[in-house]
Amino acid sequence: MTDSVKVPIVAPMSPAYAHPGDAGADLCAAEAVQLGPGERATIPTGVSIALPEGYAGFVVPRSGLAARHGLTIVNSPGTVDAGYRGEIRVTVLNTDRNQSYDIAVGDRIAQLIVMPVARATFVPVERLENSQRGTSGFGSSGYTVSQTGEHA
Repeated sequence: MTDSVKVPIVAPMSPAYAHPGDAGADLCAAEAVQLGPGERATIPTGVSIALPEGYAGFVVPRSGLAARHGLTIVNSPGTVDAGYRGEIRVTVLNTDRNQSYDIAVGDRIAQLIVMPVARATFVPVERLENSQRGTSGFGSSGYTVSQTGEHA
């Protein structure tokens, strides 16, 4: 088990981990919202935290809501910086073309992952050294893995 980090919080309902070893703590809606097909809304959670320097929070979708109802987070992952002290709000999108989805106060709408992060020092150079991947971008490794283990 890794060390835990103490995070001061102001909230009517603290984020909670559903199972031992879970990476994400559930964030709940502090306001009821109905999302029509294709609609999005920014939903308050009532949660404000004070992350220590060197940490960030990442707000990510809940897989069950995505798989069963087509709900996702527009700017996933949403980043909560260490210096931010405001309320964590989640912009949820209903991707279903036909069904509305009702979110009630207390419904779990996202997960918060707290992680240590490095602060980069960007060093200007004339050119970058080569790598095996090079400049290949989206889709460059293929979509399936063949029987030989090669990407097709």
